[in-house]
Amino acid sequence: MRHALFLALLFLPVVASAQEKTLLWGDTHLHTTYSSDAFANNNLLADPDTAYRYAQGLPVVHPYHGARLQIETPLDFLVVSDHAEYMGVIRHLYYSGSDGVDLGLVDRLKADFVGWLLRRRVDEGRGRDLFMSVLPKSTDDPREAAMTLRVGSSMIPDMQSVEADTWRQIAETADRHNEPGRFTALIGWEWSSIPGGANLHRVVVTDGDARSARKYQPFGLDDSQYPEDLWRWLAVTAQETGDDFIAIPHNSNISKGFMFDDTTLRGEPLTEELASVRSYWEPVAEITQIKGDSETHPALSPDDPFAEFENYPFYIQQGASDYTPAVGDFLRPALLRGLQLEAALGVNPYQLGFIGSTDSHTSLSSAEEDNFHGKLATDSIPANKQNRWAEEEGPSGWAMSASGLAAVWAESNTRESILEALRRREVYATTGPRIGVRLYAGWNLPVVGADSAEDWQAAAAAGVPMGGELPSAPADNGPQILVQASRDPVGANLDRIQVIKGWIDAAGVTHERIHDVAWSDAREPDAAGVLPAVGNTVNLANGAWDNSIGAPRLAALWQDPDFDPAQAAFYYVRVLQIPTPRHSLLDALALKQQEAEGYPSTLQERAYTSPVWYRPAR
Repeated sequence: MRHALFLALLFLPVVASAQEKTLLWGDTHLHTTYSSDAFANNNLLADPDTAYRYAQGLPVVHPYHGARLQIETPLDFLVVSDHAEYMGVIRHLYYSGSDGVDLGLVDRLKADFVGWLLRRRVDEGRGRDLFMSVLPKSTDDPREAAMTLRVGSSMIPDMQSVEADTWRQIAETADRHNEPGRFTALIGWEWSSIPGGANLHRVVVTDGDARSARKYQPFGLDDSQYPEDLWRWLAVTAQETGDDFIAIPHNSNISKGFMFDDTTLRGEPLTEELASVRSYWEPVAEITQIKGDSETHPALSPDDPFAEFENYPFYIQQGASDYTPAVGDFLRPALLRGLQLEAALGVNPYQLGFIGSTDSHTSLSSAEEDNFHGKLATDSIPANKQNRWAEEEGPSGWAMSASGLAAVWAESNTRESILEALRRREVYATTGPRIGVRLYAGWNLPVVGADSAEDWQAAAAAGVPMGGELPSAPADNGPQILVQASRDPVGANLDRIQVIKGWIDAAGVTHERIHDVAWSDAREPDAAGVLPAVGNTVNLANGAWDNSIGAPRLAALWQDPDFDPAQAAFYYVRVLQIPTPRHSLLDALALKQQEAEGYPSTLQERAYTSPVWYRPAR
């Protein structure tokens, strides 16, 4: 029966639901020359206008090597998310020193000295060293570091007028490029708390316009290093402006266990009220980006053969320290912890949808593997990507990933619709390719016929989309997951679709299980239920590959065989591509090397849907 249903569903296109939603592709996390770390790493020129032009498919000039570049497939939406801290200040000091700013004598001397120092270091190619020198020092106790954190340098004077002018320019540039129905330029910024090297960063996105943005200055680490204070500020600002906001955690993989902890950064236990507040302001999290993948880790999911994917074991701090994966670092363990917290508090603070984005600091949203310009402008050429940062054991451009994209099912391509889709979690992530995915979950879903829009409308009416909550179980039969995936039209075939289930038992113990539900080629699971690998067509000598394996589309209607109506659970889908060349191999070949030693030559790109949740009737 599974095979007959699989064949019936195999060649369906990804279609809109009964609500006529459109699949939009974008990047919610991009930095320009106005971010201090981007500027120190040789993005001296590429501003938000450059970012929006590149995202829409126009040719631009690279800020480091000056070559003409162009995205292969334009985006539907983009958020320029420059750091709130020192927004535009480092750039101003480099070019203008104290000019144009009302400062006292001492602060004027400081500004001119720092400007001279920046010009000397950056022009000598030592801007990265300067950036590394102001990072927090490593500590085993980020909570103590948060209490004693001193933000910034005493040598940089207060330049609020520069920050305000920069913010105005960013918002006005977004308005100029925003064309509802064609391309959406959302306004946002990054809040960059990092006590003791524990990454707690969030990107804040609003559906407001430049006029609303003039009513506030972005909340930054210099305002507070505690997430609770950010959420409180968002509540006040939303009321004052009438705009909506969300905060998107990212790089939880390097948070030292604190991003999705069971206590606050102040060391206080979570309460029902605080869990509700967090759940409201943070409905989604970034599961993949340039600085690695945050789904899970082999140490936390030892039975998952695909957990060892784009791990990034480097903290953002001065001095290297051993990387120790923790439950609070990754999204799948966080979802499981959320079930436990809901059992205790009545509210799940980690009922999170998934998106991907780049975190590029080049102003170029480059998630395409063969068109990847590095995280930082300095790392945009192969010769530089192989160099380590600061210490021998530190990261390099090859340690990073060409990732990722945010896929949004929205009613229209507008600021309001995109933010609404993020809030209801009808979104998903990919590591770069535009893998189309549609998912519904329910108790009595229809079998979808070939190219049948009516059947998909019936599925939408009978179930809930990704990000939704299942109604109470009508019987002991498990919920059904209807999923359909199609390859990137200019990309690689698909290997398999997996449903990942997590649940909590009566004793409060969490569990996870991975189900292969659809796959390509004439493969059959072995006696232990393990599906053979799809194969690998990548030619390591020249980087070529082909679609002679895999399938252009996969689909399944799967029912949970181990369902217990008394156990809270979540389900999400992971779609894997066939292997393709990693950017590190392509760089190595360009450098006439056989491989990028120490780094993968191939990878299996993937998509992660937002989960659906089941909770027992109370």
